[in-house]
Amino acid sequence: MHSQRWRVEELAELTGLTVATIRFYQKRRLLAPPHREGRIAWYDERHRTRVERIRALQDDGLSLGMIGRLLDDDVSATDTLLAVAVAGREDKLEGARLTREELEERTGVPSQVIEALAAANLIGGVAGSTTSYAVADADLVATGVTLLEVGLPLDELLRLARRHHEATLEVAEEAVDMFDRHVRRPIRDSDGSADEKARRLVAAFEELFPAVTSLVSHHFGRVLLELATAKLQELDAPREQTA
Repeated sequence: MHSQRWRVEELAELTGLTVATIRFYQKRRLLAPPHREGRIAWYDERHRTRVERIRALQDDGLSLGMIGRLLDDDVSATDTLLAVAVAGREDKLEGARLTREELEERTGVPSQVIEALAAANLIGGVAGSTTSYAVADADLVATGVTLLEVGLPLDELLRLARRHHEATLEVAEEAVDMFDRHVRRPIRDSDGSADEKARRLVAAFEELFPAVTSLVSHHFGRVLLELATAKLQELDAPREQTA
């Protein structure tokens, strides 16, 4: 007597996914190959449990790469909840995803400009196997159009954006490293259950993330205003009389 088993179409219907999705999981090696009897491929309860776990982790916002590591026990239980919290923050920050066509339609900006902004790492991101854009990207594109209408040249704006991205990346990497050394590792190595340490780690991240981003944003705005004021004072200063 066979244990419960299904063909791929039946497993797809049972889990609420498509046949293509299940086969994509297999291609990414997230799902073990089915048992074959002749030309028929059979999936069992282990496949069903694995598929439902993958789907739940995707619903939490995790990438397939991170899901693969979690399923292979490559990430500790303490870090699992942190990964979910980081993904949740990213979802809140970026919102729903748009295709390239949807972004162009929403903003009225030609594809060449969209490509230039994406190349400068200002917009865009990878979701699944395709490039997608956040709803927030549409607001950023609209802001860029406003700057162009004021008279700022596109090439100089993009050059400035690339420099800003490089500087931001450097600061962000240092901030992540500080969090790892001074928060994550001490909590991970402390006494207590994995669940308790995970909760402490997530609580620390949820408190620090908005504080750090607010601090950086405020500092940039203040420095920008200070430099603008200094520039205006320099322009308004009376020229020295020469003999």
